[in-house]
Amino acid sequence: MNFNNMKIGKILIANRGEIAVRIIRTAKEMGIGTVAVYSDADRNALHVRYADEAVHIGASPSAESYLKIEKIIEACKATQVDAVHPGYGFLSENADFARQLKAADIKLIGPSPESIETMGDKLMAKAAVKKRNVPLVPGSPDAISDITEAKIIANKIGYPVLIKASAGGGGKGMRIVENENELEEQMQRAISEAQSAFGSGLVFIEKFVTSPSHIEFQILGDQYGNVVHLFDRECSVQRRHQKVIEEAPSPKLSAEKRAEMGKYAVEVAKACNYEGAGTVEFVVDKDLNFYFLEMNTRLQVEHPVTELITQVDLVKEQIKIAQGEKLSFEQKDLKISGHAIEVRVYAEDPANSFLPDTGTLHTYRTPQGPGVRVDDGYEEGMEIPIFYDPMIAKLCTFAQNREGALKRMLRVIDEYHITGISTTLDFCRFVFEHPSFTEGGYNTKFIEDFFSANALKKNYVEKEGEIAAAFVNFLLENQQPTASEPLAKQKTSSKWKLRNH
Repeated sequence: MNFNNMKIGKILIANRGEIAVRIIRTAKEMGIGTVAVYSDADRNALHVRYADEAVHIGASPSAESYLKIEKIIEACKATQVDAVHPGYGFLSENADFARQLKAADIKLIGPSPESIETMGDKLMAKAAVKKRNVPLVPGSPDAISDITEAKIIANKIGYPVLIKASAGGGGKGMRIVENENELEEQMQRAISEAQSAFGSGLVFIEKFVTSPSHIEFQILGDQYGNVVHLFDRECSVQRRHQKVIEEAPSPKLSAEKRAEMGKYAVEVAKACNYEGAGTVEFVVDKDLNFYFLEMNTRLQVEHPVTELITQVDLVKEQIKIAQGEKLSFEQKDLKISGHAIEVRVYAEDPANSFLPDTGTLHTYRTPQGPGVRVDDGYEEGMEIPIFYDPMIAKLCTFAQNREGALKRMLRVIDEYHITGISTTLDFCRFVFEHPSFTEGGYNTKFIEDFFSANALKKNYVEKEGEIAAAFVNFLLENQQPTASEPLAKQKTSSKWKLRNH
């Protein structure tokens, strides 16, 4: 099938939860039919109810449902869809899935299999972007397994170094090595973990950037070679190499530095003939020197903050690009308006090493008001299943400046009422009240440097003390008058009680 200038009439969303709901909403606004897929655990999920059609694809574990390519393609054929939106996670960066869809004459709302493959392998990605003079962290140009060669490279670029899995992601197959004595053991561990997680034990070595920031750029590319960036996102608050809080734009970048990094982000996309929405990630040192880290060939979890500061619906643009439409705007047409912050609300216990929690949402009330956005896939009374990522929602605030967005976020965290499970909301409040964050100078070591369970407990004690003091003050001001006390000596605040007796 020729996918240029095709009209998409029906989309299957090969995902679940809040991202599936979010895609369905945009598709409906565009007059496009939607098909949800679901596992046993998601039989009563919101995305199943919101879609026009729904197809059961297997048991609860993702390996038996959402990761089953043949089940997804069977559902596509049964419902006669034109295209598939993969969301993020699951099969969203699976080149084989993209190829099988293409062979079945079904359009993937995303990049080509070749682009996914190139950027999915860190060594291939580095080789591709090097040709376009994109700044790279010093390191080994190829995969490495010989310890003698590894020592030579590490000594040349200087310790500390970082061992990374070539096919890796999410911090798996990654080891920081402080000196030569640790290199052999850490390299063996990285290879073993990479083989277990990704089916490939290939690793490479690069210079470890101390006190790094993680700044990424949203890009869009059409089928005609036109590419733009939609500015940056600061994603440096992370735990176990996973982002927890994001904001747009980064408080660290000047307009000039933002334009320079954006230009290179576009070059990265062009290096793999990119089509659709993607994200180019950079590691940035304390002097704002930046280096290409990787490219995510899909929509990001944190895409709402970009939508808020640009007023561009990224899912809508993805669908339009998949239909063969040219980008309707150029780089000069895009501008940043205001500031946006996103927190990932996880069913995790931050006071207990962020261990996932499961159970029933006995209370689930989302915050309201201007400049507030909640992307979720749950309702009060629903269960948080054990089979998937424990994210409950993405909570976003938007204001005309960073200070306003921060104050709004603190307000809405207090208004977000969840009982029945532990969540990361109190941890998020801790972050937003910490000087390192409020001043904008934080980096990826924020949690390591500042957060502990004791810090959170101390915060609880302080809050409880404030509440107790306020309650005592209330009682003192509103105490009942005694029979022997003259009315003239009674406080004004007691009149309400007298009137209501």
